[in-house]
Amino acid sequence: MSNKTHETMLEMFRQSRDEFISGMMLSEKLQVSRTAIWKHIRKLEAAGYEFEASTKLGYRLTFEPDYWNLECLKHVLSRSSERKRDITLLDEVASTQNVAKALAEEGAPEGTLVIAEQQLNGRGRMGRSWVSPKGKGIWMSMVLRPSMPIHCAPQLTLLTAVALCQGLREATSLPIGIKWPNDLLIEGKKISGILLESSAEDERLKYVIAGIGISVNLNAADYGDESLLERATSLRLAAGEPLDRERMITAFIARWEHLYELYKREGFEPIRELWQSLSVSIGKPVRLTTPMESFLGTPLELLPSGALSVKREDGSIIPVFSAEMGEPH
Repeated sequence: MSNKTHETMLEMFRQSRDEFISGMMLSEKLQVSRTAIWKHIRKLEAAGYEFEASTKLGYRLTFEPDYWNLECLKHVLSRSSERKRDITLLDEVASTQNVAKALAEEGAPEGTLVIAEQQLNGRGRMGRSWVSPKGKGIWMSMVLRPSMPIHCAPQLTLLTAVALCQGLREATSLPIGIKWPNDLLIEGKKISGILLESSAEDERLKYVIAGIGISVNLNAADYGDESLLERATSLRLAAGEPLDRERMITAFIARWEHLYELYKREGFEPIRELWQSLSVSIGKPVRLTTPMESFLGTPLELLPSGALSVKREDGSIIPVFSAEMGEPH
């Protein structure tokens, strides 16, 4: 099907947004078979469009993705930030982390953004995959060049979690909280993940790549496996309506820059306090799984090092630097 026919088909649906169009009408208007119509509906769905299908009534367009526009994105970011950013906008990529890392190695300045419509191999902590369908989420990586020693890198992860939580709360009014160390949840279900990967030289950070994945406009079908919906959701599913992805990015970037400057002026303490105020982990019994053991405990506070202070069942209090946190079954 040609691009012209493709656009004609979409325009028909846009003009009849709340009404069904029969397969026969589409077939006659576009002069293709009804089988070809069905196949193209599948292709449009793969591109992020959503349709309601009825054997009697035909098809109805229910959701249209808002694809990124580079100039519009630069414009909206310039309104929320004094920093002029290099932005690489990609249609499809294995992982924005890989592209951002390559740019960082080539000398890309701090603040460089890599944004993709779709990730084919998005990844989170512990090497887990991340559902990243086309046109429905924010899949991006940011190049950072902080002047600090290696051991401070975890603090940047926590800072990013605070900035993202604050930004998304502001943009959506949804009750978003942080699960240690950096997962964002709504009513116990994950809507965003953060992955920071760093390169160091002479005990100092050379650069850091901050990977951000936000499930903005995914619907239930996008998750494929229904069991995923027991622990994951999207901003759209939580809000009950589609949301503007540009607004999510600009809100996050504005908060991140504010907190980064605060961190450089006053250190980690104000970030630590903000993180604790947004945490859904503090004071609740959980199961923590480290490379060495799995145990029940209650997180008490975030330590200045970025570790979590945890009270074990026997009453002892220990710092936990890296662990998976789950329900206390």
